[in-house]
Amino acid sequence: MSKLRLGVNIDHVATVRNARGETYPDPVRAAETALAAGADGITAHLREDRRHISDADIDALSEVLKARGRPLNLEMAVTAEMEAIALRHLPHAACLVPERREEVTTEGGLDVAGGRARIEPVIRRLAAAGIRVSCFIDADPAQVAAAHASGAQVVEFHTGAYCEAVRHRSPDADRLLEQLRAAAAEADRLGLEVHAGHGIDFDTVKPIAAIPQVMELNIGHFLIGEAIFIGLGPAIQRMRALMDESRQEKAA
Repeated sequence: MSKLRLGVNIDHVATVRNARGETYPDPVRAAETALAAGADGITAHLREDRRHISDADIDALSEVLKARGRPLNLEMAVTAEMEAIALRHLPHAACLVPERREEVTTEGGLDVAGGRARIEPVIRRLAAAGIRVSCFIDADPAQVAAAHASGAQVVEFHTGAYCEAVRHRSPDADRLLEQLRAAAAEADRLGLEVHAGHGIDFDTVKPIAAIPQVMELNIGHFLIGEAIFIGLGPAIQRMRALMDESRQEKAA
């Protein structure tokens, strides 16, 4: 089984910075720390309301990561403004996500099936510019099929419902994990690369990492929170170790 990549989302380093309107903590420094600790790439979500990551952050992250030869995964809404920013910076990857101003965090997957007429042209233009395009979707076969038909190269499954079920000891956890497994298998069958993210912590990472088709996990909020207690580098190293253990156990 191939090694599972870890993308670290540094959005909430910017959240802490913005709470006081300061220049620190610096998301670029967090990105450098993450890479040194074993992250394979950096994820950042430039939201319409700029509640955490700013345009200046994207400018700086793009420059630093390109100089280091490491990938930036730009999470973005399907809007003309975000498309223009992506085409200007040409990140390694762009992950298309749903976005509502009133939400606290992303609440579910992008409805590619229902919004294909709007989403497909954006996917095509980003891909034509050499950007690897991912759709952040729920573990739903209809959404997998629509992402594939729209030209996406990658799907990232929203794991939040499963992680919440585990944390609350819900009997739905096993069913939700099985949905993720089935959707990952279907995406792989269609030739899509499979990623997963949202809500993953030390207690939920191993079952998700054990899904053989999953090639990358993108994790942010939990790691930034855990960094308060043990430091960002150690938090990432522990997450990396759990991911690798899961893969080794699955292969044994």
